[in-house]
Amino acid sequence: MKPRTWYLHGFASSPKSRKAAVLAELFDGLRVPLECPDLNVPSFERLSLVAMLARLDALYAEDPRPLHIVGSSLGGWLAARYAELHPDRVERLVLLCPGFHLASRWPKIVGEEWFAVWEKEGSLALPDASGARVPMHFGFIEEARAQPPEPLPTCPTLVIHGQRDEQVPIRSSRDFVTHAPDARLVEVDDVHDLHRSLDRIAAETLRFFDIGRPTLDGA
Repeated sequence: MKPRTWYLHGFASSPKSRKAAVLAELFDGLRVPLECPDLNVPSFERLSLVAMLARLDALYAEDPRPLHIVGSSLGGWLAARYAELHPDRVERLVLLCPGFHLASRWPKIVGEEWFAVWEKEGSLALPDASGARVPMHFGFIEEARAQPPEPLPTCPTLVIHGQRDEQVPIRSSRDFVTHAPDARLVEVDDVHDLHRSLDRIAAETLRFFDIGRPTLDGA
């Protein structure tokens, strides 16, 4: 049974992101559908990790085949968490600069003072996938605090991380592969968006998912 392949985008992103588009075109050329769900649920303003996991559950229920998942940044955390929750569903993971330790990193991302305002006021204007500033609720951080900061999937996992990533320091992925049951790290000379490394990401992902090799009819 051929697995389904998902791409899970990051925070303030969408299925139309550059990485999603590049991988979708590549997979389409190999006649492998790449499903890219919109994870801005129920909306970016009310973004919810619980709702994201529920969307993946609903998507899986439509066609319950084994999964190969590529997750980028927040989508990397989500992929690892989904595999941790459902080891019977996920066969392999590729995590791109996975956004582990989400809640503890946010004060640095927005600044300590603005983070305090966010927590006090309950919302903070942040840019969504289009770049428009949207008042996002603090419940997103509260949910992140209640979730495992670094999920530990048991399936084979490939991590690709930029050595110059300032949003998610590479040490988090280095630590992850030392205690994840079956994980390997590929370090690239790049920043968080990994746009300079798309060719490497594509090659490593195809190899890891064993896609594109010739097969004999009936084999």
